[in-house]
Amino acid sequence: MTVTHILLDDQNPLHRELPIYRSGKINTVRLSDKSYEVYDSLAISGHDYSALFHYGVIEQLNDLPFISEANNGLDSWDEAFLPSGAIGRMLETLDGCMEQIGVKSPEKVMLGWQDDPERIAYWREIDPAEALGFLRDFRKFAAKAAKEGYDLEFIL
Repeated sequence: MTVTHILLDDQNPLHRELPIYRSGKINTVRLSDKSYEVYDSLAISGHDYSALFHYGVIEQLNDLPFISEANNGLDSWDEAFLPSGAIGRMLETLDGCMEQIGVKSPEKVMLGWQDDPERIAYWREIDPAEALGFLRDFRKFAAKAAKEGYDLEFIL
């Protein structure tokens, strides 16, 4: 059986067009606003998106009271809101995740597989130092949002 292995590269525009490639963003919003307005935004790169799922950060954050149309909490290909009153608990969760990731080594993880029209395995290198850098930025972004009374919108 012949399988093509593709190691995703965020710098490769062809890779960013693949259906398996995912990135996202976190916005500060006010759920009480009469109209939708984004006050600030934090991009989630393809690498950091994958790391959030690989290291179980998303799974741990789902203990928080997210609001989503699908009622799935925080999930891939979804939009979810976290009220500002829950951001403090989220910061504690992020602190615990960062502790666990700090002892990890870089690794390659399989993101997915397809059989048709040809067999392809999609991989990504996950760098814990890069993931920790994102989580520190995310934590700072969320702490500022909480201090200023914003809610968070996650677009994954």
